Amino acid sequence: MEVELRQLRCLVAIVDEGTFTDAAIALGVSQAAVSRTLAALERALGVRLLRRTSRAVTPTATGQRVVAHARRVLAEVAELVRDAGSGQGALRIGYAWAALGRHTLPFQRRWGAAHPEAGLHLVRVNSPTAGLLEGMCDLAVVRRTLDDRRFDSAIVGLERRLCAMAADDPLARRRSVRLADLAGRVLLVDRRTGTTTPDLWPADARPATEEIHDVDDWLTVIATGRCIGMTAESTANQYRRPGVVYRPVRDAEPVAVRLAWWRDDPHPAGQAVLELLTDLYRAG
Repeated sequence: MEVELRQLRCLVAIVDEGTFTDAAIALGVSQAAVSRTLAALERALGVRLLRRTSRAVTPTATGQRVVAHARRVLAEVAELVRDAGSGQGALRIGYAWAALGRHTLPFQRRWGAAHPEAGLHLVRVNSPTAGLLEGMCDLAVVRRTLDDRRFDSAIVGLERRLCAMAADDPLARRRSVRLADLAGRVLLVDRRTGTTTPDLWPADARPATEEIHDVDDWLTVIATGRCIGMTAESTANQYRRPGVVYRPVRDAEPVAVRLAWWRDDPHPAGQAVLELLTDLYRAG
């Protein structure tokens, strides 16, 4: 048997009101219905929850624990109903490695000023959909095309590609580098969420690669000088690390920054976010 919300409401009402009769009045049902509902809950859980005497109804030790859980569950359900009904819950925007680079803080401030009723949370989720598929965000900032037809996306701006290298790397003395300068190096890549693949180079001049799945680990390895990395400009803005420098790659195509959402369930704030991000990237 499954536990139902009405059973939890009944249990809490009995404890709060003190008697089955008063609980029935509070719930707008008969006293017999209260008794049946409590009995069904006790059968479902396989435990006794209440002690009944001629004077009072009190929870058993197990009943006290169940009541505490029931209050939390009912509060969460009430919050879920309010959030879904108002459409004004906290907006969660996911990203994999870097949020919006130098635009992150202006976006947060402008959104807060324009929409004080809607909280904003940026959530880092290192998955191909930056948390959309996992249900961890409402919208996602991604820097690669989503092939899954369940999602839609729109480009909000472009970012330069930068090479990350150890501060004492010979290439660090240059103001910029070319793809050919990196061909003989070992390149750290994240095949799930990263923006760099060996396909950026000609087939006969591709660098060796090693795979990694976290930006902090990526930076730690690069700082040793054993490997280099290539990334969108936003990573350099968000992750400054002693021992690591970033140099523009002059002949590499820029990275498209996209806002993504569920095709069949677009978030009510999606259009406003899309317009604000586009304005920020357009303004530079």
